[in-house]
Amino acid sequence: MKRFVLILVVGAGSLTSGAEATYVFQSQEDASTPPEAAVCLAAPFASNVQLGASLWSVETRGFDGKVRARRHRIGRATACLELTNVMFPEGLNQRFYVRFDLPHGSYTAVGTCTVSSNSVPQPFIVLAGCTLKLAGQPAWSLGGMVTSSSIFNPLHRPGFSTGSTWTLQEYTTLPAGWW
Repeated sequence: MKRFVLILVVGAGSLTSGAEATYVFQSQEDASTPPEAAVCLAAPFASNVQLGASLWSVETRGFDGKVRARRHRIGRATACLELTNVMFPEGLNQRFYVRFDLPHGSYTAVGTCTVSSNSVPQPFIVLAGCTLKLAGQPAWSLGGMVTSSSIFNPLHRPGFSTGSTWTLQEYTTLPAGWW
């Protein structure tokens, strides 16, 4: 029992040396920002879908959090997907690798995306959620995770964009409030 208490105290002390930082932004597939082949070659799997995107800051309504608009272009991303079923059945898990180039540094993340719907608001408008672990980040970052709410429009239907709303959560060695 004494060993257990000692481990908790040591672990808790190391958490106070840094800060937690959370970023929320949107990605939008963008022909002017093509995917970088080198990023997908670094993925821990063979990707057969590569996407390039612009990254945008968002503005929300204060009283309910609804996104009002994309505000400023803040970077770019390359996403790499191992697509195993072009029918996108609900519940399908697919491996995903991404690099975000943000104003304060580049982050890579790897994990899976799960299809939640392939028929809302129309057939083959694919809604998915991704949960990814940070696999590469700036030197001050201790790591963290990235999650998304994503829309994939594989048939390029008018009126629907391929893109995501991302939350990047990291732990840093920088003091709280540095941003």
